[in-house]
Amino acid sequence: MRVPVPPVALPDQLVELAREYADGRREPVEPRNAATVILLRPSPEGPAVYYLRRQRSMEFAGGMCVYPGGGVDPRDFDQDVAWAGPSPAEWASRLGCDDEMARALVCAAVRETFEESGVLLAGPHADSGGGVVADTTGDDWEADRVALESRELSMTDFLTRRGLVLRTDLLGVWAAWLTPVFEPRRFRTWFFVAALPEGQRTRDVSSESSEVTWLPAADAVATADRGEMLLMPPTYLTSLEVAQYADPAAVLAAAGERRVEMHTPTAEPLPGGGWTLSVPPHLQPLLRGRGSK
Repeated sequence: MRVPVPPVALPDQLVELAREYADGRREPVEPRNAATVILLRPSPEGPAVYYLRRQRSMEFAGGMCVYPGGGVDPRDFDQDVAWAGPSPAEWASRLGCDDEMARALVCAAVRETFEESGVLLAGPHADSGGGVVADTTGDDWEADRVALESRELSMTDFLTRRGLVLRTDLLGVWAAWLTPVFEPRRFRTWFFVAALPEGQRTRDVSSESSEVTWLPAADAVATADRGEMLLMPPTYLTSLEVAQYADPAAVLAAAGERRVEMHTPTAEPLPGGGWTLSVPPHLQPLLRGRGSK
């Protein structure tokens, strides 16, 4: 299956639908807040990224390759969650939201990464030596992961029982995307970056994915260009951007300087006719000369 990559020409019926929303003839669906994590490790070809292929039966983005992530759960707002690293207020200034939402987004990012990859961005309390969990492959960890995924266990209780804290300093801010107004299912998604902790390894555990893979970001883009990998525009553009860096450390260093603004793609004209979805200004130079494959 060949899928055009950004800039994607929109079908006429979608353009008309976009006009109806723009003119106020339709009311957009209220988006759900979500967090996703670009999980990185080194490779000879540059930063390698962990991708999950969503089950084709999934209502949203079925068959697409995505990063670990998902919607914010009400319990992600728990102010009692064990925390180490930048404060919620610091995260709020970088994420462009209030403190309460920042706390929930960071918690959701860590929780969803563990649920969908088995990687846990947490470690012992500083008075117990600090550090990062080195191995999460045991049966007891898997039982906790399943309980988190089913919402039988909250992140706060999980960390408290194990004497752990969220290592929020292991995360970096990367981007923020809001699904276009004409989509029937919408998400307001903040993108984080994180390096695979030493000693940990990913596992194919997510019930929402049919397969997983580590792939250099540049290879993922090339595979999508050939129509052999399905990436939604934000995932494609993010992978293209990450591919410009030499290694995960460089990506995280860049993330340390970021303050994100939410980008909502809108319909805009293509030079040769037709319409496409808008791209954040800072990503437009990466697309020049690439075109649709």
